[in-house]
Amino acid sequence: MKSLEIITEEINQQTLNIDLLDTIQMLKKINDEDKKVALAVEKEIPNIAKAIDEIAPRVMEGGRLFYIGAGTSGRLGVLDASECPPTFGVDPEMVQAIIAGGDRAIKMSVEGAEDDIEGGKRDLLSKNLNPKDVVVGLAASGRTPYVIGALKFAKEVGALTVGICCTSSNLMQGYTDIMITPIVGPEVIAGSTRMKAGTAQKMVLNMISTGVMIKLGKVYGNLMINLKATNQKLQNRAKRIVKLITGAPDDVIEKILIDTGYDVKNAIFMLLTGAGKDEANNFIERHRGNLRKALLDWEKQRHPLL
Repeated sequence: MKSLEIITEEINQQTLNIDLLDTIQMLKKINDEDKKVALAVEKEIPNIAKAIDEIAPRVMEGGRLFYIGAGTSGRLGVLDASECPPTFGVDPEMVQAIIAGGDRAIKMSVEGAEDDIEGGKRDLLSKNLNPKDVVVGLAASGRTPYVIGALKFAKEVGALTVGICCTSSNLMQGYTDIMITPIVGPEVIAGSTRMKAGTAQKMVLNMISTGVMIKLGKVYGNLMINLKATNQKLQNRAKRIVKLITGAPDDVIEKILIDTGYDVKNAIFMLLTGAGKDEANNFIERHRGNLRKALLDWEKQRHPLL
């Protein structure tokens, strides 16, 4: 296909003379283009929802979620994956990111890495990819060889494959079970997909990881009850979360959090039910870490007619 058929490479008619504008006008042009991103993502909500509903049960049964990409797309995958453990208290193995060129490519360009169609396969082979896993390919243009090779291999293995790109004319769709294509249009600076396309991909990744974690019970209401309180800031956040849900006195909350090793879910269960630490832990484990389900089960056992 001709490069002009790749919308992410086309010339944006709204910003032809951006280099002649004063700073305020320049920024307004950029902002006007950025406003289009959320609307483009909104149109893809059905496909994003389908991805979440397919990914969550696989992860629940021990499958892993891999993001794989090159350049900006790969770095966005690294960002989202790296933030899952501190935000949701999950093992770093659950959500992993692979970038063409390896860790060095996170900070600088690794020439030629994205063109290595066998590279994605090799990197997934090193992870012992299996049919329970999920591979999300990230490529603004939808045709990065490294990502295509990775998706092709993942498909052969039997893993669930998801593609995220910003053009409807893409090569990824031939190797994906689900395609997510927020069409953000030409970039402010032609071909600079770190801008609108990058923003769209980050928004989609945020939705996927957050949606999956909600499905897995890592969130109660809109509070991150599975956080790991590894520093003073997070310990204070843990106290606030327990306070918001239970309304217990501050001194009681602090005592029970210390007693549970700052296990927020156990502390909440104990305060809401009066259960001991071991009993609370057993109920929560029985429901695979889902606090809401554990609390409902507690109520049913004590009030069978409910």
